[in-house]
Amino acid sequence: MNAFDPRPQFLHAVDQLEKLVSGLDPAHLGRPTPCEAYDLRALLSHTVGALHRIAYIGEGGRGMDVPAAAGEIADTDWGGAVGRARARAAAAWADDDKLATEFEVPWGVAEGRIALSGYVMETVTHTWDIAQVIAPEAELDEDLGRMAFGIAQKVLPAEPRGGEMPFAAVHPVPEDADIHRRLAGWLGRAV
Repeated sequence: MNAFDPRPQFLHAVDQLEKLVSGLDPAHLGRPTPCEAYDLRALLSHTVGALHRIAYIGEGGRGMDVPAAAGEIADTDWGGAVGRARARAAAAWADDDKLATEFEVPWGVAEGRIALSGYVMETVTHTWDIAQVIAPEAELDEDLGRMAFGIAQKVLPAEPRGGEMPFAAVHPVPEDADIHRRLAGWLGRAV
């Protein structure tokens, strides 16, 4: 294909998340996250639910038909839940033709490659959020961070924020901030 194919980055982002949450200590599940609307359990549920949502979209469903929440997951099965969502999404997006097909996503209608790119941004961002709670020292893939930051800057302007826009104002970050902190700041996290 000549046009951009975000599937490898998407799957790599999900693999990074799965590795991070495999063996998660259930004692962390009630802790707050940088994504202020969620504690860790709720953020994990939202993130796994979002992976199932993009799989459902790739299967031909409308994005808002399913919640971005995973439902009941055993405290010790978050890695397995991510792995199952990854397998479903990989199968749903295996057909190259889907990248140029228009799908109904939560923010409107988008070509498959654009829809999947949005979920790269979401997965990379929430992986950073989760890492801040369970493994702040974790080294996250910088290339994925750069891709997610580029997407965020294209699709989420600095103004307006709040109200209908589900992101807080851009937070300043130190000059020497890594790409994931820059992404987090752009998406309204205090870093």
